[in-house]
Amino acid sequence: MTAVPGSVGPERHERIHPRPARSKIQRVPRLVAALLAILCLPSLASAQPGALVVVGGGGTGPEIVAKALELSGGKHAIVAVLPQSSALADAGDDSVKMWLEAGAAEAAKVIFDDRSAAASALRRATLIWMPGGDQNRFMKAIEGTGLAEIIRERHRAGTVVGGTSAGAAVLAEAMFTGDADLKSLTAGATVIARGLGLWPDVLIDQHFLKRQRDNRLISAVMDRPTLVGVGIDEGTAVVVKGGSFEVLGKSSVVVIDARGAHVDKTPPGGLLSGRDLKVSVLHAGQSYSLK
Repeated sequence: MTAVPGSVGPERHERIHPRPARSKIQRVPRLVAALLAILCLPSLASAQPGALVVVGGGGTGPEIVAKALELSGGKHAIVAVLPQSSALADAGDDSVKMWLEAGAAEAAKVIFDDRSAAASALRRATLIWMPGGDQNRFMKAIEGTGLAEIIRERHRAGTVVGGTSAGAAVLAEAMFTGDADLKSLTAGATVIARGLGLWPDVLIDQHFLKRQRDNRLISAVMDRPTLVGVGIDEGTAVVVKGGSFEVLGKSSVVVIDARGAHVDKTPPGGLLSGRDLKVSVLHAGQSYSLK
């Protein structure tokens, strides 16, 4: 039989064999190994920021303490207390006692003088807590230590961070300094400084109803309408997860949202004006979405 040029003759055809298919037994171990390799890869995308527990001052009630501990490990919680908002020698002692009595495994003050020890304490903590005092004093104390960056890093990795009064104020990116006109709605009258930036979408005002700070918050929001004003009264907290928060405690939270409003451009010192600001008043068990 004569072979046609370009075709495969019988003798060549016998030497060409299809590659045998791999058995399922051969494929399974490799599949398992591949899946294990993927699962073992570090994934920053899968990490969720920790909750924020933001208290308006005037006492941290048992329901707020219990919720913070639940979020940070319960009886296994390790609490780092940062007392730098206060100049008192015993600042932070009451907070340490509160967390230990509530059932935390450990609670201790973190002093910034020894930065290495402070950094280690922050990295071990499952809850980083900042008591009240003066928020400007806290930010001055932490400036240049590198510890603010560690707090942000740990929060991004899932650590719960919270505070009360001044310790609540520092959680925002745009932080109230305390300088404001409380008797009018005047452009540029409310002074803002940079906080830790853990909750960058809002302006946090504390002792809100008790100290009648509505003018301050409205003015600040109208000056910065992309930020949502959250006024938290005493004995009350918001627990922030993702793009929403839930209210806990005995009083109310007032939300002033100008993102969909028309706010007139006003030069500093002029009277503010705008239309269609959204105002919400919330109490325990209710929530608000910032999305």
